[in-house]
Amino acid sequence: MRFGIIGTGTVGRTLAAKLISLGHEVTLGSRTKDNTAANEWADRSGPYGHAGTFAEAAESGEIVINATGGTVSVQALTLAGAERLAGKVLIDVSNPLVFSPTGEVSLDPVNTDSVGERIQREFPEARVVKALNTLTAPLMVDPGRVPGEHNVFIAGEDPEAKAAVRAVLVEFGWPEAAVLDLGGIQAARGTEMLMPFWLRLMNHFGHTDFNYSIKTAE
Repeated sequence: MRFGIIGTGTVGRTLAAKLISLGHEVTLGSRTKDNTAANEWADRSGPYGHAGTFAEAAESGEIVINATGGTVSVQALTLAGAERLAGKVLIDVSNPLVFSPTGEVSLDPVNTDSVGERIQREFPEARVVKALNTLTAPLMVDPGRVPGEHNVFIAGEDPEAKAAVRAVLVEFGWPEAAVLDLGGIQAARGTEMLMPFWLRLMNHFGHTDFNYSIKTAE
């Protein structure tokens, strides 16, 4: 399968490398063709790894992944082009984190909206699924880094799109039962609001190899 990834940071490159290792073809997209991180990644990724613009990544991907910062995601996807996203599964892994000069973290949007919902509103023909935004990049593609049972969340309006994302997560090593479907895209509000808490846990543990494990009564 062909994937287009919008964003060349740690999350984008981690997802791209995993997809390549699974035999998929990936175009890693940046604002301009001369992006050093994207071109260096493509040079060492073999014949299935490519670098391109946001538009080229969106055009090439059967599934598109938004791995940009949440506060600039709509802008980046606008550069990718609504016509190139139409009808495609769009996995949104972003979080709208805003860091103050003193290091305090807030979210924009928050509470009554989410970046996942904004993306779906701005690109109504895309099939947006929020996923993978509640854990560190290495754990996204290697759940075994944390022992025992733990969970990853998905949310979106299109059942077939969520099934496609679930299949990708299973390829990454997530057991089917670990993938919790939280319902429509509005549920992205809750998963995005977990991130300030996640950052507190990171400071507490001193590392990022942890995750949420949801238990219910029998």
